[in-house]
Amino acid sequence: MNASSSVSAAAPVVRDPQADQSAIELTGVGFSYGARRALDGITFAIAAREMFGLLGPNGGGKTTLFKLLATLVPLQSGEVRVLGSDLRGETRALRRRLGVVFQHPSVDGKLTVAENLAHHGRLYGLSGAHLRERVAAMLERVGLAARATDLVETLSGGLRRRVELAKALLHQPELLILDEPSTGLDPAARREFVNYLADLRERDGITVVLTTHHMEEAERCDRIGVLDQGRLVALAAPGELKSRVGGDVVVIHAADPERLRDKVAQRMRVEAVLVDGTLRVERPRGHEFVRDVVETFGAEIESVTFGKPTLEDVFVHLTGRRFQWSATEQSR
Repeated sequence: MNASSSVSAAAPVVRDPQADQSAIELTGVGFSYGARRALDGITFAIAAREMFGLLGPNGGGKTTLFKLLATLVPLQSGEVRVLGSDLRGETRALRRRLGVVFQHPSVDGKLTVAENLAHHGRLYGLSGAHLRERVAAMLERVGLAARATDLVETLSGGLRRRVELAKALLHQPELLILDEPSTGLDPAARREFVNYLADLRERDGITVVLTTHHMEEAERCDRIGVLDQGRLVALAAPGELKSRVGGDVVVIHAADPERLRDKVAQRMRVEAVLVDGTLRVERPRGHEFVRDVVETFGAEIESVTFGKPTLEDVFVHLTGRRFQWSATEQSR
């Protein structure tokens, strides 16, 4: 595999967490920043060899949960077991079994690709021939063997993320945890990176947990935990979550959406939800509803669209609000 080749996409495999040994178990987990509750009674399990996504908007709690699982902050309340270890007292030994990729780059641009990996390996006690073998193996594994002597600052964003991933996998962890791993990547590089994660899980049997605000990344996960305001509001496979939305999603833009909402409810016996100045209606056979609403209220409608439910529609269905995210999100 060369540095420019892309990894073929592997279809997500939905796993029942009860069928496999759990890699992560959380029970009643809470975490606060002063008076603000960042996590509020989080309880769920992640199966071994699962690719699991934590999806959430600003302030949802996903980055705080990432920090807990990566042993970067101490557990305040509740119970967490990671790879069978209690997060309260066994973090030192656990860290050797974890691979962590941070949202912000942790590679040194002034060092070569191989030098970055070698320095990281020494932190885990690797040295000599064994370290050289691991560096060579990981560079081959992520398609960067031909770029081993290149300075990291000369690489594209996508290739730099591969270096980050190679570092995280150098010591052969059982669990890989990633925080917004595709931040700063263009859509093509993002797809390639997520494809690689899926391929890694399938070939190596490693458990992958990632936080994300990108719907296409979440779609590739076996299951998704949706976090909102510190609470777990949904937990299921992407397809199952979308099936919970009541049919097609119709979005109507109108000059006076509140007035139109009341008229639609009165004349068509249909409940429309007002979200950020637009009307949203969940209906089977949405195209027929579009025809009827345009025929009835055409003069009051500026535009109308419909489509199959997306994960963003799931979030609106669960919370009544649109999914919001900002690149300046601050570690919450």
